[in-house]
Parts: sequence; C-alpha cells; structure tokens
Amino acid sequence: MQQPDFNEIVAVICKEDGRFDRRAYDFVRLGLDQTVKDLRKKDGPRAESSRHVSGSELLEGLKAYALEQYGPLAKTVLNAWGVRRCRDFGDIVFNLIEYKVFSKTDNDRKEDFGDLYDFEEAFVKPFQPAKRTRGQPAAGALGAA
Repeated sequence: MQQPDFNEIVAVICKEDGRFDRRAYDFVRLGLDQTVKDLRKKDGPRAESSRHVSGSELLEGLKAYALEQYGPLAKTVLNAWGVRRCRDFGDIVFNLIEYKVFSKTDNDRKEDFGDLYDFEEAFVKPFQPAKRTRGQPAAGALGAA
C-alpha cells in the first residue's frame, strides 16, 4: 500500500482542523527545509546529516523565510492563511506530527512555540520608515549652505 503524499495528508488535516489554509502547511514544510539548510551552514562541516530543529529555531527560521519570500507582505500573507502568531505555527507543526509527516523528540512540546516574537514587530516594523526626532532633517534633505 502506498503512503499518502503530503498534499493528501494536508487535505485531511484541513478538513479536520479548518483554522489554517493548506498553503500555511506548505509554507511550514518549505520553511523547515530552509531552516535545516541554514542551520547546517551555521553548524559548519561537522553538522549532522539529520539535525533536529527546536521550536524556537524553527520559529526564527520561519520568520526569516517569510521575510525572504514575501517581504513587506509577510504578515498579510500569513494572516490570510490563518497564521496570526507563533503558536499558530506550533499548531501546524503538531498537526503534521500527528499525521507522522514531521517527527518529534520526547522533549518537543507545543509550548515550545510560545509567542517568541510579535508578528507586527517581526513582519511590519522592519519595513516602516525610521522615525525622525524633532529638528532632525529628513534623510536626503539638503542643509543650508
């Protein structure tokens, strides 16, 4: 008997738990792949071939991946998929664990996906113009000669 593929499993999950769009599951899977690659680079030549990723490492990786993929629209895209906070990523991960798409160690818990960062701070603030202090000229403003 053939194992169901990722898309089939996500379709089943979305029927049972309709909080998140199926694209959020694709995003988390691809974001995990990118996070593993980035961590292997960081770990250097002695990196393990199958490295476990902690909840906080995955959250940071997903933040970087979202900013890379969607830039200033990252929060808008994630929100459209039902992902509004870090805990939502944890719910997606644990849904995938329940269906044996992802695995976990005995130390992994949903609580590891507590709100490590605020979505507004992580995805909106980096794209807002810097605030000027009173009396400071705008960037590029010409001063009097």
